[in-house]
Amino acid sequence: MITPEEIWETAGLPARRLAGLALNPAAPDDVLLRLLADGPPAARMVLCRDRALPDAVVDAVVRHPDRYTRSFLARSPHAEPAQRARLLDDPEWFVRAHLADAPRMPGGVRPRPLPDWAVVRMILTYDTESLGGNLCFQTSARLMESMRTHPEPKVRRMGVAWTGVPDEARDALLADPDDEVRDSVRRHLRHEDPAWVERELPDRPCHGRAHALMHCALSRGVVEGVLNAPVGEGDRWMIAGNPTLPADVVALLAADADPEVRERIAHRSDLGPDERRALAADTDPRVRLALSVHPALSEAERAAIDYEVPVGGIFGPVPQRLVPRDPAAVRRDALSGHPLLRRRAARDQSLPSDLVPRLAADDDLGVRVLLAQNHPEAPAELLLSAFLEYIGYERELLLTRPHFPTAGLSRHAGDEDPAVRALAARDPATAAETVDGLTRDPDPGVRAAGAGHPNLSQARLAELLDDAELAHRAAANPALEPAVMRRLVATLPLPADAAG
Repeated sequence: MITPEEIWETAGLPARRLAGLALNPAAPDDVLLRLLADGPPAARMVLCRDRALPDAVVDAVVRHPDRYTRSFLARSPHAEPAQRARLLDDPEWFVRAHLADAPRMPGGVRPRPLPDWAVVRMILTYDTESLGGNLCFQTSARLMESMRTHPEPKVRRMGVAWTGVPDEARDALLADPDDEVRDSVRRHLRHEDPAWVERELPDRPCHGRAHALMHCALSRGVVEGVLNAPVGEGDRWMIAGNPTLPADVVALLAADADPEVRERIAHRSDLGPDERRALAADTDPRVRLALSVHPALSEAERAAIDYEVPVGGIFGPVPQRLVPRDPAAVRRDALSGHPLLRRRAARDQSLPSDLVPRLAADDDLGVRVLLAQNHPEAPAELLLSAFLEYIGYERELLLTRPHFPTAGLSRHAGDEDPAVRALAARDPATAAETVDGLTRDPDPGVRAAGAGHPNLSQARLAELLDDAELAHRAAANPALEPAVMRRLVATLPLPADAAG
């Protein structure tokens, strides 16, 4: 089975040029339809996967005879969910499986949910293997909440698998009229039975043992076994975060010789006052830092701890909760004197609008960048300053934020940082000679950005269409003249029904 990477790697210059044309936002429908019908695989791939499409082109994709082409629309993050849902009854399992698997999104971004009716139909008609992927991430919160009471037993079973068994629904689900629903609930609840967990606990280090020690109900026998005869070096660390750990063992591990165990214990919400005081004065700075954000502490108690927030870090988009945090807790974190709590608030999309300017001017880089990466109301000036200051992992995702500015970016064309120089290509007012210079930059990313600027001269565009490196970028340039676009598609073989 050929992969998208192989499709691109095996594409020659003519195919890559046509692939760029397929991404050109100014390309008329007839050009896109010709590429879809007769273009090379690389052009059909990027056309269906990497851009939004007019309805007429979507109609043609759904009818296209090539399953790979249809599958690219099925997993496109740019297609409307209703457009993707048109493929849910596709005759090829290959296409249906890609529809059930969510589009690849930037970190922290959920795909737009498919229509509720489409998800229900998929649950009722698709095999279990297809449903075990990422369909749950394409399901609306409304449907997710109602699945446990849905009239179809298979939907109720999937609701248990996806959302668990909350206390308020437990009795009804255990009395469900469908045998398989009741069995599913009982299987799900086994992790709450300490006797079952002790009986099934693997006696060797493995994923199953780690999951049980960290998340399942622990019997006293299991706990004593970990304390006195651990199977693996990490056993004590694993149980330190288990919510069913007895209070006396929490107190015991708060004084454990291993600072990693004490650090994990410091995060527990059920820590007693004595343990909190001891950990606040711990000899290990990681433990003190972990304790300093404990929810039971007052701001004065936090300030009294000798903690230090590490410089730097990964400040990218964060997956948003299906159920928002308590607004009062978000506000309290945003107003805290502790940078880590303000970072927690900054990454929350539900942060109240009145607090956005406050955190946008925060003296902590992590707070500012996390706000820029995650909040829908992050101002344009913050997005730009965050990009200029933050050079860590997922920096480039700041450029995908809808309010990232364009005006005035041409002033960065001479910056020593290639990523900053490339910003000039986002400014519609960048002069033609500056754009020309960007296409000749020593950095390939800057050259690629310059090749797509609409102020690039037609003469330079013509040169780049024959450049092995930049042809696809030049062909995607919206300034490309329609006559040139049609001349490019004229190189394609005639359709079979027109060849004679």
